[in-house]
Amino acid sequence: MLYLAERGYRVIAFDRRGHGRSDQPWSGYLYDQFADDLRDLIEQLGLSGVTLVGHSIGGGEIARYVRRHGTKRVRKMVFVSSATPRMLKTDVNPGGLPIAMFDHLRSELVQDRAQFYWQLSVPYFGYNLADRQLGQALRRQFLRIGLQSSVKAALDCMAGFFQEDFTSDMQSIDVPSLFLHGQDDQIVPVQNSSVLSSEIVREAMLRIVCDGSHGLPITHSNVVNQELLTFLQKA
Repeated sequence: MLYLAERGYRVIAFDRRGHGRSDQPWSGYLYDQFADDLRDLIEQLGLSGVTLVGHSIGGGEIARYVRRHGTKRVRKMVFVSSATPRMLKTDVNPGGLPIAMFDHLRSELVQDRAQFYWQLSVPYFGYNLADRQLGQALRRQFLRIGLQSSVKAALDCMAGFFQEDFTSDMQSIDVPSLFLHGQDDQIVPVQNSSVLSSEIVREAMLRIVCDGSHGLPITHSNVVNQELLTFLQKA
């Protein structure tokens, strides 16, 4: 955000419901609601010519926004480590992740949230990859942010992460879109996500970052910043 703001762009971020400084209601953790929340924010601020940027489950969020509300206010879209078009392994999606993994993660989250986020930070940022130089402060920051969320929000968002199918959402996108994804993403494997998504979206560009993890905006911030700026500057 700082990088782009320093180059003259207005950059707006918000905490998804149930996370960060947003309210923590018991319900509403569905992609339709997330898309409507985003619409409310865009309309309240009177925004137009927007470039939507979504990371991980945020990719599905901005795709659902377009399917429900169109691209009247949207100029471009960027999907970073996006969990689209679908994550769950099925007969029609053999490259997806098994339901047993989802059940295990939900169980771990309920039993010990702190330990869950601490352990998740390893594959998330690629601490287990050779020659990866990352400080432990990053893991503590990841833990702190994770524990700010509602446990109900985390559980429901995890369900959406695994079970939603965004194929029709991606098909509705009619603006230039950039897909950024780490080659070594251990949370959302690139071949079954951004590679497939970029084949569905009509005006798509795909950039696979060598050695990139799921936490691409942190571990490869220079690459992400430059890719975003270049994409924004294109006519």
